[in-house]
Formats: sequence, C-alpha cells, structure tokens
Amino acid sequence: MTATIFFYILISISIGLYFSKRVKTGDDFIRAGRNLPFIIIFAMVFATWFGAETVLGISATFLEEGLSGLASDPFGASACLIIFGIFFAKKLYRMNLMTLGDFFRKKYNRHIEFTISILIIISYLGWISAQITALGLVIFILSDGIITKELGILLGSCIVLTYTIMGGMWAIATTTFIQMVVILIGLLLVSFEIVDLAGGLTNVIAKANFDGKLHVLPSIESLDFLLWIAAFLTMALGSIPQQDVFQRVNSAKNEKIASIGTTLGGLIYLVFATIPLILAYSAFIIDPAGTSRLMEIDSQLVLPKLILLNTSDWIQILFFGSLISVILSTAAGTLLAPGVLFTQNVARYLGLELGDKNFLKATRISILLFTVMITIYAMSSNENIHKMVENAYRVTLAGAFVPLVFGMFWKKANSQGAGLAITLGIFSWLFLEFFFADLIIEPQLVGLVFSFIGMIVGSLFIEKAK
Repeated sequence: MTATIFFYILISISIGLYFSKRVKTGDDFIRAGRNLPFIIIFAMVFATWFGAETVLGISATFLEEGLSGLASDPFGASACLIIFGIFFAKKLYRMNLMTLGDFFRKKYNRHIEFTISILIIISYLGWISAQITALGLVIFILSDGIITKELGILLGSCIVLTYTIMGGMWAIATTTFIQMVVILIGLLLVSFEIVDLAGGLTNVIAKANFDGKLHVLPSIESLDFLLWIAAFLTMALGSIPQQDVFQRVNSAKNEKIASIGTTLGGLIYLVFATIPLILAYSAFIIDPAGTSRLMEIDSQLVLPKLILLNTSDWIQILFFGSLISVILSTAAGTLLAPGVLFTQNVARYLGLELGDKNFLKATRISILLFTVMITIYAMSSNENIHKMVENAYRVTLAGAFVPLVFGMFWKKANSQGAGLAITLGIFSWLFLEFFFADLIIEPQLVGLVFSFIGMIVGSLFIEKAK
C-alpha cells in the first residue's frame, strides 16, 4: 500500500515536470497564458480550499466542537469563493493584471502596492505551513513512524517545490485536475465503506445530532456566538485579497469562466467538505474508546488511524491517495502566490528591474526561499492544522480587505485613504492582539472597523485638507 502511494506521488511530480515544457515566459508560469478552460478553473478553485485543513483539520475540530466550531472552514471558506466569484472575478479579470498587487499600484500608488503585497505574503506562512505539516503527518503514518514527522515535512516540501518551481501554473492546473478526480472518487468510495461499518448514513447523522454536533450556530446570547462571527468573517473576507484565489481566476480563458468557475467551486466545496465530517463521526461510532484516546493525543490522527485499522488495502490506497492529492493541489497552488508577489510587486518596488527571462528566474528563486521559510515554520510550530489556517487571514482582514473593496467599488477611494486604512487596521489589530487578546471582540475585527474608518476619513478629508 505504501509503495503504491509513493508511486502516485512520483506520477504527480512527473506530470508537473512534463507540462513545464509549456512554460516559456513569466506569463505562462504565473497564469498559464490566460488559456485555461472552465473545468480546469473549477478544479483549481475547488482545490484552493480542499486541502489538509478540510480532511484532517475540520474533521478533528468537528469531533471536538461540532458544526459550531467550523465557522471559518468550511462555511467561511466557501463564502469567500462565492463572494469572489460573484462580485470580484469579472472586474479583476478585465483589468488584465499579473498579480493582485498590481491592482493596488494602479488604483493607489507604489507604496500601497508594496505594503499590501508584504501583508499578503505574510498571510501565506500559516496557510501553506498547514499543508506541509499535514503532508509530513501522512508520510509519518504511511512509514509507520520510520520517517519522523519533521523529516516528512522536509520531504513534503521538496515534493511540492519540485513541480511548482518547474511548471508553475501549467503544472498546477494539469495536476490539480487529475487530483480533483482522485479526491472526489476516492473520498466517495471510502465513505461508502466506512459509513456502512458505522451502521449507515442515517445512523451517523442521527447519532451526531443526538450528541449535539449538528448545531451550526452557538447561542446568540453567548460569547461563543461573537467568536463564531469573528472566525467566519476572518476567513470569508480576509481570504478575498489573496493572490492564490486571484491567480486561478486570472488564468481563465474569459471572464465568464472566471466568475462561474469560482462561484461553482465554492458551492461544490461546501458540499464535499461534509464527507470528512461524516467519516470522522463514523470513526467515533465504530471505535469510541480508540477515537477518544487519539483525540487526547492528536485528534488529527483519528481519520488516518480509522482507515488503517478498519479497511482493506484498496480503501487505504484510495483514502491516502485522496489525502495526498488534496494536500499537493492546495500546497502547490498557494506556494506559487507569495513567490510571484515578491518578484512582481516587492522586488520591483525596491528597484530591481527584470526582463521576462530574469523575472522567471527570480520568481523561481523567490518560491524556493519561501519554501525554506515555510518548512522551518512548519517544523517548529506546535499549532494544529485548523489553527494555522484560522490565523493566516487575520493580517489581510485588518490591512488588505478594505483597500481592495473600496478601491474596486468606491470612486472616491484614494491613496491617502488606503494608507490610513492600512495603518489604523494593522496597528489596532496588533495592539489588541498583543496587549488585550482576551477582549470579547476579536482583535482582527476591531482592525477591520478601524481600517474602514481610515479609508473614509483619509479619502474624504485628508485630500481636502491639503
């Protein structure tokens, strides 16, 4: 079984390397020449969120907290894609930008472009680390502990880096489509067998409902409700100003594909995100004592151990093949984003002017360096996968969301307003995060409010005062 899984990884790398032949220019590398059809865009958008967080992270959280613990993902994550597809995709596509950072330069100025690009790059640290951490965990499990989790993280980083750095968006697009097919078929077939062992789907749902796991919202009068709203908004809005979502939209053949592919990808993601939840609760029904023990050690191990102990070899191959598929597709797509932003929007701001060939080389070097940073962070962090993802978008919610939205939909938005929005949003968030983290209201939401105020005041009054 293990040999088959590693053979599948080798095939994924080989496909990515094969399609690297299509990369001739920086445009090919970053957005596949804006030539991708609907099915590929849909697959890439779906795979944007269907990663380690979905299979291992939210399933573990569901066992502990129920649906009310999943405000950020899948509810906030799917909302982000739907909102982006309906309101942002067409407008941004028409602008024919290379990166999201280019929007901030065109709408505001180079300083805003540089600052927000840095904020977006920082946000990727936790998100990609979550995928690499999960890949390390899977390699650790498949090797029966022979390969340590830390070494697994290192190997996982090398695997993702290899075909991302060579093939760029072409490699990501082709491998993601294949991986999406594996994900959907694999998880469906696995769920049929596991749910059957748990007494059928009706029994699993009835048991979860009886145990209070199917309440989506906490009590409105409770503090938990405010925390739910904060987690939902952080993911739903904080994920919108992100290069990885934008670059998938920007690679489409036309704006209609960009919009529909993104919206449908968000809807289908929400549907299929329920499968890991059903599998996780089936584990609790099949082996309550063993599941409880694993939750005390690491709840992220529940699903992998369930599959290894209760299913046939071919089901194990399907599950771990699906799991590796979701991790590879998500990690590769998001790894490209910060490297591109750094080369296009940060390096050029600092005075490094590059021709197309040198731009392509510099982007690949940026991806390599960022991978090193992510690997170090993943190996040293004690946070679980769900927590890494939840924390990733606080910075973009507080500092990037308002300048993007107002820049697109408010004609009076200007550089003074954007600058003040970033300053007030980031500093108020960080101040509360470090000194008043126990406030009833989450710090990043306060940052969002201050960012909104900064945009209004800066755009309407500072310009007039001058």
